[in-house]
Amino acid sequence: MSNQLEVLGVPIGALRMDDAVTSVARRIHARANCYVCAADMNSVMQAQRNPAHRAALRGAHLVMPDGAPLAWVSRRRGHGTATRVSGPDFMLALSARGVSNGWRHYFYGGAEGVAQALAAQMQRQFPGLIVAGTDTPPFRPLTADEQHSAIDRINAARPHVVWIGLGCPKQELWMHAHAAKLPGAVVIGVGAAFDFHSNRVTRAPQWMRQNGLEWLHRLASEPRRLWRRYLLLGPQFVVLATLETQRLKRRKRVSA
Repeated sequence: MSNQLEVLGVPIGALRMDDAVTSVARRIHARANCYVCAADMNSVMQAQRNPAHRAALRGAHLVMPDGAPLAWVSRRRGHGTATRVSGPDFMLALSARGVSNGWRHYFYGGAEGVAQALAAQMQRQFPGLIVAGTDTPPFRPLTADEQHSAIDRINAARPHVVWIGLGCPKQELWMHAHAAKLPGAVVIGVGAAFDFHSNRVTRAPQWMRQNGLEWLHRLASEPRRLWRRYLLLGPQFVVLATLETQRLKRRKRVSA
């Protein structure tokens, strides 16, 4: 899409929630197969050392700025109206849009029972939402036969939207490898949304999310798993993105 910027080699959409929903809804209405990523600074930093992950992000129809730092970078580079478009919030907004359109939703991922609990919760929150199916793959790598069977089950359900909750970078790699095998479906990686909306994990309060502090809530909730992401990769991202922004501004002044 045209309204985007490159952040450390990753194309990030410089947009607002309504823009993202409209862009994806158009693809769904057209039954145009594609996949959508929700990338935060952790995803962008993983792409720096994982070429396969970077290729997956670059192959997406849209990479949404799922993190305040990416929205801040967008605004610093001239996209003044850009905001954070988080995966969990996007899931709610697109699901609300889809009820009147009769979109069929498939939920793939999460721990045992999470996809089913998520589907039930979404139907309670959005009466009339159609659940085409749910599937929870094992955490181990799937065999080729298991992958083929999973794709066959999804296609048999005829979904308009396939929500993927496998975590980063697994879900991006899965979409890059398999989304094209799901004709007529838009495949969307939303990671933590599976745990948040199934009430398996408590999300940060609204005021923290609005002020770029959701990372602090998540770090306090899961310090052993997330300390490296926020205490090491976070500062690295800030330094690298700031240096890149300064280089781009110098280049713009020289060419002016």
